[in-house]
Amino acid sequence: MGAYSKETNHMKKLLLGTALGLPLALTFTSVAMAEVGVSPTVWGVRTDKLEYRMGDEENSFAWGFEAWTGNDELRLVWKSEGAKIEGGDFEEMDNQIRLQKPITDFFDGFIGIAASTPDGAPERYYGAFGVTGLAPQWFEVEAALYVSEYPYIGAEVEYEGLLTNRLILTPSLEVSLPLADDPAREIAAGGGSVELGLRLSYDLIGRSVSPYVGVNYERAFGGTADILRDHGHEVDELTGVVGINFMF
Repeated sequence: MGAYSKETNHMKKLLLGTALGLPLALTFTSVAMAEVGVSPTVWGVRTDKLEYRMGDEENSFAWGFEAWTGNDELRLVWKSEGAKIEGGDFEEMDNQIRLQKPITDFFDGFIGIAASTPDGAPERYYGAFGVTGLAPQWFEVEAALYVSEYPYIGAEVEYEGLLTNRLILTPSLEVSLPLADDPAREIAAGGGSVELGLRLSYDLIGRSVSPYVGVNYERAFGGTADILRDHGHEVDELTGVVGINFMF
């Protein structure tokens, strides 16, 4: 337990140091680059989901957003996703801090650290390596390898289909494939999980404010699904969602 506590505290300090130190470093770097004609530093925040989910057994609040600062050559990105059961615990809590740099006209490569710290489960920390950008036909995609004692591969795909200039239908897919058993989290190697979403949004104020409604479906497979069944848990969940997205 002592070694685990020291490792956990070390990782927490590393996350905090990165979060505090990298923005400061980027600020000083941007001043120097501006003097030699490099693109200026900008910042932004975008939510992918900020919603209330209504299920058969329980309701929850879910979020997903990115905040960034940097320029065309290098960005510091904070990415956060999670869900909190109404009146209960945070069943999901995932945060990443990463440096992101263009590698092609449409894709960025990134490297960083990630933390998964839900209530009632052991904390997990990872090194993150991946790519993110626009695939042909304007699909937004991201794929990454998360390295630790319990590594996994994560991928996301999203597409915005314009029904009108303001009405947008957005299907999405998230896949997680564990590469090692993690019994404490009821996860088996190769037993992946999938999250499917379909949301209909309306751009109320440009792309800055967009309320939406939709559905969300989550499902576990393979050994992970077997473990969940053995422990008396459901392997899938369908929820209705209502939410609002922001971009600024």
